Amino acid sequence: MRFSLQVNYAVCGLFDLAYNGLGEPVQVRVIGERQQVPTRYLEQIFQRLRRAGIVSGKRGPGGGYVLGRLAADITLREVVEAVEGPVGASGIVDSAESSGAAGRPEFIWPDLADRFSAVLASVSLADLCQQAARQGVPRLSSPASDYQI
Repeated sequence: MRFSLQVNYAVCGLFDLAYNGLGEPVQVRVIGERQQVPTRYLEQIFQRLRRAGIVSGKRGPGGGYVLGRLAADITLREVVEAVEGPVGASGIVDSAESSGAAGRPEFIWPDLADRFSAVLASVSLADLCQQAARQGVPRLSSPASDYQI
């Protein structure tokens, strides 16, 4: 199965928020800079994630996005479904290619979709963060603001 660029950016953005945000609000601009994702595009993706309850926004000074729940409670399946809709056989096989011709093993696609969905549901953002830490992925931070009067 192949994921869209939006799903890729959503996973990158959420990983950054979970791994580098440390529970504090992070602006989409900062996430976009660290993950090398266009800010306007990432903002649209985060709006979908907000509607799905995966992130929540905080307005005003010091505002940004935070995870809507614990990283351990957010699965990759939820992320994919928030961005692209339900994971199913239609995501594996294009309906135009699946014409129902005799002799085709069309019965396999729903089973594979269910298995793939189960794998996505078994991986959480916390799992990604733990794996990143084990592999020595450095924690990034935005440059500290230096205010002088």
